[in-house]
Amino acid sequence: MRQPVRHYLLALQYFTRIPLPEGVARWVGFNATLQQASLAHFPGVGCLVGAATGALFYMAALWLPLTSVTPWVAACLSTVLSVMLTGAFHEDGLADTSDGLGGLVARTRAIEIMKDSRIGSYGAVALVLAITTKLALLTMLGQIDFALAAWSLFAAHVCSRVMPLLIAARLSNVGDDLTTKTKPLANKVSRQTLFVALVWLLLAYLLFSSQHATILLLWATGCSLCAWWLMLRLLTKRLNGFTGDTLGATQQVCELAFYLGILLGLPR
Repeated sequence: MRQPVRHYLLALQYFTRIPLPEGVARWVGFNATLQQASLAHFPGVGCLVGAATGALFYMAALWLPLTSVTPWVAACLSTVLSVMLTGAFHEDGLADTSDGLGGLVARTRAIEIMKDSRIGSYGAVALVLAITTKLALLTMLGQIDFALAAWSLFAAHVCSRVMPLLIAARLSNVGDDLTTKTKPLANKVSRQTLFVALVWLLLAYLLFSSQHATILLLWATGCSLCAWWLMLRLLTKRLNGFTGDTLGATQQVCELAFYLGILLGLPR
């Protein structure tokens, strides 16, 4: 069991800002093989981030004075926590992807734009719309049921982190492997990596279905898969591959689609 633990902790270091004690980080180690293996635990990182944000949403909704804006405040606090835990890693990818693919530019130029650390008009608009949409969907979920909103946060963070791995399994990395976020994805994702990732997803779904109807997961997963398919088509047409930024954008889009699916699956 030592190797999976090391892989998970390495994924935690790579995909979040959560600090590890120096001795633990030294025990985990680092090399290309470990980094490639850690990708399987990307959804496992989502379990931790989703559990933390879901718990904060639920506690804030219960402890704050109950008014019409309470779910909105809880949604804002949980979103702030998720950004703090991940360092806006995926939001940055969404902004860069929007800048690169927002205009009708050639493939090579789009990749160059995505490497630019400065944010453009397309990226700014995408961030505003994505965060606003997320807050609106979480607020609506909170107005229906605080617990449902919290559990949806948990499951969405796991499911949305499986989708970038599915993109990487289908397409090739077109970024600069030595300098971009996709360095551990220089090679295509293996079946073993996908298997471990799906185990994490199954665990999250089992926990969710123990509290809420399974039909909601079917709706949410269906919407996330639709969003994944649209991203796959876009990346295939415009880049004929993926970069680290596009994987972050995929996570963000699929997370929003998951919340929307939950709401669509609820009785009117």
